[in-house]
Amino acid sequence: MPKINACERIAGKYDTGLVLLADHARADVPEDYADLGLDRSVFSRHVAYDIGIEALTRALAARLSAPAVLSTFSRLLIDPNRGEDDPTLIMKISDGAIIPANHPLEREEREKRLALFHRPYHQAVDQMIDEAETATGRPPLVISLHSFTPFWKQTARPWHAGVLWDGDPRAVRPLLVALEAIDGVTVGDNEPYDGALKGDTMNRHCMTTGIAHALIEIRQDLIADDAGVALWADRLAPILANLAQDETLHARRRFPSRA
Repeated sequence: MPKINACERIAGKYDTGLVLLADHARADVPEDYADLGLDRSVFSRHVAYDIGIEALTRALAARLSAPAVLSTFSRLLIDPNRGEDDPTLIMKISDGAIIPANHPLEREEREKRLALFHRPYHQAVDQMIDEAETATGRPPLVISLHSFTPFWKQTARPWHAGVLWDGDPRAVRPLLVALEAIDGVTVGDNEPYDGALKGDTMNRHCMTTGIAHALIEIRQDLIADDAGVALWADRLAPILANLAQDETLHARRRFPSRA
């Protein structure tokens, strides 16, 4: 079968002070998993990956000359934005239907997915953060990029973007102010989700290590095409560049977690 590596690294300049992450960049699964027993159409939807985020991350990395790590496998295979002991690490149900390849799941198969996909992705994130700190003598500002659906069931989500966070407000507060200053943009503070989740990517690599960070959510319909990606890259790039110049965001400082 064609091998799917756990991640893709985008080279960049560590002196930008930034590291970009995309946990749910793609919807790929190895061929021998036979689409996990699901109709192939499922993999074009949000349940499989974050629509628009691969393109947005690449655009931001290019504009900012910033390094990035992107996952290369579907969260339906295993979710890199969950801790190893999280019950939603490997989803068993999609839209009320059992995912055949995920339930029942043998212990050996769970360990295989952790070893081949989940752990190598997080090792790559650790490595990039360490490389950035070694190169500059200070930890980088870590920005994680995600997208969310326009509706939750039948309820419309009014936000164009959201900033998720736990207990460290250093990057979050100025980021919210900058986003709210964009004309016509509605911004959610810990919307449409709460950012305090034990074992997730930001918790694992930033909250527990004292590194300044934020998770940015963009509504997926706004970045579903090239024009939308370019617009949001143009909006976010100067904001992130300005944030990265703040020296207070390049020191390790511990905050109490709510997770």
